[in-house]
Amino acid sequence: MDPVVIPILVAAIVVIFLIAATVRIVPQARRYNIERFGRYRRTLQPGLNFVLPVADRVNTKLDVREQVYSSDPRPVITEDNLVVNIDTVLYYQITDPRAAAYEVADYLQAIDQLTVTTLRNVIGSMDLEETLTSREEINTRLRTVLDDATGKWGIRVNRVEIKAIDPPHTIKEAMEKQMRAERDKRAAILHAEGERQAKILTAEGTKQKDILEAQGTQQAMILRADGEAKAVERVFQAVHRNNADAKVLAYKYLETLPHLANSDNNTFWVIPGELTEAIRTVSSAFGDQSNGPGSVPAAAEQVDLAQGETGTGELESGSPLSLDAAKAADQVAEQAAAAVSDAKAEAEAAKTNRVRGRGDEGMEA
Repeated sequence: MDPVVIPILVAAIVVIFLIAATVRIVPQARRYNIERFGRYRRTLQPGLNFVLPVADRVNTKLDVREQVYSSDPRPVITEDNLVVNIDTVLYYQITDPRAAAYEVADYLQAIDQLTVTTLRNVIGSMDLEETLTSREEINTRLRTVLDDATGKWGIRVNRVEIKAIDPPHTIKEAMEKQMRAERDKRAAILHAEGERQAKILTAEGTKQKDILEAQGTQQAMILRADGEAKAVERVFQAVHRNNADAKVLAYKYLETLPHLANSDNNTFWVIPGELTEAIRTVSSAFGDQSNGPGSVPAAAEQVDLAQGETGTGELESGSPLSLDAAKAADQVAEQAAAAVSDAKAEAEAAKTNRVRGRGDEGMEA
């Protein structure tokens, strides 16, 4: 080989090595700390960078993206002397690569230990129940302490979350019993409230039903009374319009009287004082039948006798006197009906005779 070629190859290799040692390509979201002769020089930004070969070297390569760090469960004592295991999750981001590399030896270990000590201070001032229900407050206090402490390390703590709080097994059983009892209590209260509402609604429905039935009965009675009043008014107007005779009214009075004793529920019944007057009116109208046995005056005398003995005209049902009065009333009704029939027959005969007489007069004329 030519002796001139060897030096040229060596020179080319040296140049290539120097160029490779001079150029540094930094990826996105990365930061490289450069030291020159063992002293911090600068931090390389993403992209193409040039350094002095041999003199400059990369000390640390850091990721400036937000990162997640999950710590192991750590035992913490509460204010009421109960040991609970708490597991935390930390979200952090490197803001100053130089401080993160030179201000603290291991920033993850430092953050972990600071989180444990701060957590023990915070939980130590709370009891178990407050610890389980105050996660947001614990997270806020942890973030405040960690953010103040890690600021000089070039790290910003964005968020701290408590992932799990594990009390002792015996405490878990007691809490489950308490929770079960509380749920049973709420279930019993809800059941009782439901029954109460059901009874109230049932009572309201019954009340409305009774009110509606009473209103319906009231309206029916009012309509029935109005109908009866109109019927009585029409009968009264018909009687006065036709100018009914007192004899007819007395007969209708006697016709209605036997119905007073027909009811099975009556223990006594009253003979009105106008009965004898009605009997006398009918007897005066049919005077030709007043001399026979069982005549109308005889019935009237029996009724007068009954009223005279009782004084008030009240006859108890089943007594001999009441039976005689009832028989007398029946006889009066029967005789009155016979008298009306005879009167109708006589009226027809008189009418027939009158017609015949007119015919004879016409023939004579």
